[in-house]
Amino acid sequence: MKAAPDGRALTIEGDADHPANLGRLCSKGSALGKTVGLEGRLLHPMIGGRRTSWKDATSRIADKFSETIARHGPDSVAFYVSGQLLTEDYYAANKLMKGFIGSGNIDTNSRLCMASAVIAHKLAFGADLVPGCYEDLDLADLVIFSGHNAAWTHPVLFRRMEAARARGQRHVVIDPRRTDTAESADLHLALAPQTDVRLWNGLLADLIRRGAVDRAYIAAHVAGFAEVEAELAKADQSPAAVAADCGVPLADLERFFAMAAETPRTVSLFSMGANQSAQGVAKGSAIINVHLATGRIGKPGACPFSITGQPNAMGGRETGGMATTLAGHMDFDPESRARVARFWGGPRLAVGPGLKAVDMFDAVADGRIKAIWIMATNPAVSMPDASKVRAALEACPFVVVSDCMAETDTLALAHIRLPALAWGEKDGTVTNSERRISRQRRLFDPPGEARADWRIIADVAAAMGFGEGFGWRGPAQVFREWARLTAYENTGRILNLGPLAAITPQAYEALEPVQWPVTEAGGAARLFTDGRFQTADGRARMVPTTARGPADAVTAAFPLALNTGRVRDHWHTMTRTALAPELCRHAPEAYVEIHPADAGPLGITEGALTRIQTLQGEAVATAQLSDRQRRGSIFMPMHWTEAFSPSGRANPLVAPRVDARSGQPEFKHTPARVRAYRETWRGFLLARDAWRAPAGLDLIWRRIPQTACQLHEFAGRGDERERAALHKALTGKAGGESLRYEDAAAGALREAWLDGERLDRVIFFTTSGALPPRDWLADLFAAETLTSANRLALLIGRQPGQATETGPTVCACLGVRAQRIDAAIAGGCTTFDAIGQATGAGTNCGSCRPEIVRMIAATKGEIRHAA
Repeated sequence: MKAAPDGRALTIEGDADHPANLGRLCSKGSALGKTVGLEGRLLHPMIGGRRTSWKDATSRIADKFSETIARHGPDSVAFYVSGQLLTEDYYAANKLMKGFIGSGNIDTNSRLCMASAVIAHKLAFGADLVPGCYEDLDLADLVIFSGHNAAWTHPVLFRRMEAARARGQRHVVIDPRRTDTAESADLHLALAPQTDVRLWNGLLADLIRRGAVDRAYIAAHVAGFAEVEAELAKADQSPAAVAADCGVPLADLERFFAMAAETPRTVSLFSMGANQSAQGVAKGSAIINVHLATGRIGKPGACPFSITGQPNAMGGRETGGMATTLAGHMDFDPESRARVARFWGGPRLAVGPGLKAVDMFDAVADGRIKAIWIMATNPAVSMPDASKVRAALEACPFVVVSDCMAETDTLALAHIRLPALAWGEKDGTVTNSERRISRQRRLFDPPGEARADWRIIADVAAAMGFGEGFGWRGPAQVFREWARLTAYENTGRILNLGPLAAITPQAYEALEPVQWPVTEAGGAARLFTDGRFQTADGRARMVPTTARGPADAVTAAFPLALNTGRVRDHWHTMTRTALAPELCRHAPEAYVEIHPADAGPLGITEGALTRIQTLQGEAVATAQLSDRQRRGSIFMPMHWTEAFSPSGRANPLVAPRVDARSGQPEFKHTPARVRAYRETWRGFLLARDAWRAPAGLDLIWRRIPQTACQLHEFAGRGDERERAALHKALTGKAGGESLRYEDAAAGALREAWLDGERLDRVIFFTTSGALPPRDWLADLFAAETLTSANRLALLIGRQPGQATETGPTVCACLGVRAQRIDAAIAGGCTTFDAIGQATGAGTNCGSCRPEIVRMIAATKGEIRHAA
């Protein structure tokens, strides 16, 4: 790989010996080498807009937090942390807030992802315990994906399950959208929004009718079955009634029930589609109830499996990163509080749970929280009702943000910005979805003055007068303390790292992946193999669940249900993935997916700019018409930010409804309406540097990173004066030789500037007619010299000679565009393997496999599932 200007370069390969991925990488992992440069990095502490020293920044934070606590009490401050932190970082932050400041006000962005699963686990198993392992996905005969688009979000695991399908494994997908995972499934249940509990309750009732429950297992290991039966009896559980309520064909529902009844080796994967709901805990409990009633838990190929998305969401849950627990899966009961207080020896321990994420930012808004420290996350984009969160942070007296990047929507609101380490510089551990602890080892020295998060926290703790509790010299010492805590006075907690409590620095450096609980014999792949659970009597608990409608019903004014989620190649808020242009090509801009039958009467066409409105706010995004979207529902990705598409941000539209028990927000159902934007002019700017529209211009714009430049798309509804104001803003600093063509009658303008012999920027505007493809223009920025033919082409607005490949990128890992795949199909490649051999597409992570198979089928005029 070519080195970046700062000398950093990496060639990325998967670790064939790691038991989690067996050497495979997803598109984001494959592109990590493009993100290790120092472009856009925060490298020095900043107070306001001024660079400062670590000593001054640390002192200012310590003084402000101490002063706020002294005047308003410990609950007037808060930490909001992230699954981007390593376990050692998480442990340090939790210890400082709960053990020394004395407040429970530390919560994590995992609250937005997995909090409902955590509560469902605790209700059923006595603690937040994931019973299965990845090997179960190989061994299962049936995998049920409940709100989980694994083909996009966990493509490495999905490839393992695809291999299992070759021997007969079957897949059922429960999802309102026909995702790529659903496209390749044996059965897709496109259920109506928020009918998951109804579906799983109906399945359990059907299993009872068939005699498919394991009454011997229930008698020996499960409590609450009779109460669940009684709850089920309150509703009509006939397949016909369940199918009608869920909006799925009766034949499909009966097929699902039969598959589940006949398949002992069943894994139910549930993720954000189930958890991100005001009924998230009930959904998780209903899934777990089915597994407990059938004894499909603690056995190879059989378990309910909550699958996480962030690299260390599990590590945060273990160490107490959530406001509702202490560290080590201990709660705020008197015995646990006393135990943790003895271990930490701090001046005060939090007396109870703190504020969960949505409540925390509400408290910032109303002034109860007066100082907040945000670590490695971007809540101004990722929280529901995000505009309210942004306003709360703007008004907060004291905001600290630690991040590796210099510009995020949240950093812009900080009084103090602290430079943290990024991937490739961090040294510590993470825990994945199967409870497997892995070492993350440093590849680069810390750049500038960036520091490890645990060290930043420890320095602030010391400046607050708590130095004795935070005197660690390296991450091995933090980990060792954390491991000791899990074993401390442990007479029944399953989370136990006891054998690692005396780990030496050398052994820590060489630590191999291991699943907890850790014993002298090693890790444990599965939990509950003996039928014993972490409850007072050792029995699991089945929890009665009641099917309910959405928290906010659609109305005549807002007749559609907005569902938000992820795209295949971006992750969270693009602060890192946008550094790899190839990850921007599959879904290059913010969009709203609409069923054609919903779009047609509104005059919304494919690719048209579309307004999306809810009671919380408004966005404008490009329309994608697709019958893969359920009628009456729309979908928007959540990734875009002020820097890339200020009008295309999804989460400002999301209602801040939460599950009453877990506090997890309802991202999957907000009443909405759409209408055409109807712009009067369009244009684009290609420039070497990123550009942001100045305030005061009424236009829609978005930025799409390219390999050698940045593409900015514009549209507006104003007159010539508005366009002239934009043109002035775009060209105010332009110098050097210029090329210009204008046709005032047609409203067309084409303009380019050169810096020596290199192209510096290009502007195209039109009020009528089409704009040219952007790909060949973007490629011109990679050339050292602009040829005479290309100069002429800029004025004509058409590429000279043979056309460059255009269209969306299908395979992000290897940069294969749709046009190349179409050509391979036309040349006789009629199978996925043949396409892979001819183009390379799909041969790395495989997340593009369903799309390639669809392209083959469409060319043949067939409708076919991916095999």
